[in-house]
Amino acid sequence: MAQNLDTATGRRLAYHKSEGQEPGIVFLGGFMSDMSGTKAVWLENWARAQGRAFLRFDYSGHGESSGAFADGCIGDWAEDAFAAISKLTHGPQILVGSSMGGWIALLMARRMPARVAGLVGIAAAPDFTEDSMWPGLSDDQRREIMETGQTLLANDYDDTPYTLTRRLFEDGRDQLVLRAPLSLPFPVRLLQGTRDEAVATSVPLRLMDHAHCPDLRLTLVKGADHRFSTPECLELIGQAIAEVTPRGTEAERLA
Repeated sequence: MAQNLDTATGRRLAYHKSEGQEPGIVFLGGFMSDMSGTKAVWLENWARAQGRAFLRFDYSGHGESSGAFADGCIGDWAEDAFAAISKLTHGPQILVGSSMGGWIALLMARRMPARVAGLVGIAAAPDFTEDSMWPGLSDDQRREIMETGQTLLANDYDDTPYTLTRRLFEDGRDQLVLRAPLSLPFPVRLLQGTRDEAVATSVPLRLMDHAHCPDLRLTLVKGADHRFSTPECLELIGQAIAEVTPRGTEAERLA
C-alpha cells in the first residue's frame, strides 16, 4: 500500500519507498502516467535485488495522489518532485526520468544539483509543451485553449483524452531548459528508441549538444517505441543506472 507525503503546497503525494544502499534511485514518471507502470515497478524490483534504495511516486493529479490532472502544470509537478526528493531521500540520488520525467529530472538538476549523483533519461522530453505539443495542435485547438482555457487531445495509450490547458503551456514556457545554459556536473545516460512516436530522435541529440556535461552518452535502440519497456529495454535501463552510479560506493560494488 502506498504511503502519503503532505507537501508545503497543500498537495498529498502517494509514494512507495524501499530502503537500501545509497545513492538511491528516484523514478520520475511521464505525462498523465503513474507509479504503477511497467518501468517503475520493474525498477523497484531491480533496485531491491541490487540492495539499492528506491523511490517512486505520483505527481499531483496523477495516480493515487491528490488533485486533478487538468489543474496541474510542469512547474507544479516539478515542485512535487522537489518535495519528494527533499523529504523522502537522503544525500545524492540517481534520477531516472521517463518522457516528461526526463524534463522534471533536468529541472531538479538545475534546482538541486548537490542532490543529484547521476541521471538517466528514458525518451526524455524536455520542453515538449513548447517544442512539440503546441506546434502539433490545430489552429482550432490553439484558439480554443486561448479563448476557453483548455482543449481535449486524443490519448494514444488509453481511452482517457488529455486535457491541455492554457496554464500548462504558459507555465511550460517558464520551465524551459534548452534555451539557457544547462550544467549537468554528473554522469548522464540517455536512452531512446528509433520508433518512438512521441519523442523524435532529434530531441536527445539537441539535449546532448546543449548541455554542459563531462560524461553524457546516448544509446539509440532500433525499433524501440516510446514505452521502452520490453525486457531488453528494461535491462538497458538497469545498465545505465549502474554506469552513472559513482564509482567506489557500496551501491556500485553491489551493481
